[in-house]
Amino acid sequence: MSDCIFCKIVNGELPSATIYENDEFKVILDRFPANEGHVLILVKDHVANIYEIDPEKAGRLFTLAAKIARIMKERLGFAHMNVMQNNGTVAGQTVFHFHLHLIPRYEDDGITIAYQPLDLTDAQIEDMRKKLELSL
Repeated sequence: MSDCIFCKIVNGELPSATIYENDEFKVILDRFPANEGHVLILVKDHVANIYEIDPEKAGRLFTLAAKIARIMKERLGFAHMNVMQNNGTVAGQTVFHFHLHLIPRYEDDGITIAYQPLDLTDAQIEDMRKKLELSL
């Protein structure tokens, strides 16, 4: 897409601090990181979100993410990490091109990525379980 910032990065129209690239993915340092070492894994083809990504490609993306996370942990010396992927504005998505965040976490880094848990009844949980029960 001509107006997508991540498409422009993938196509080399905009500079990026690329740490890895293959025919499907480009891995870059986030220009506005939540923490030092914050990495983005971009899919090279333009898909807006998780609802549009090919499931096999998503599997390869997470395989790559696990490998990169281990290397990041070893080289940067952190013990914790947030793995994030947002879909839609309400969920915090600001660039509508599928990407995965790997955010290193350090003791006392002051970053808060949290939600307030709901206190559901057993009946509410069972109702939701029935709605989402899968037979793939």
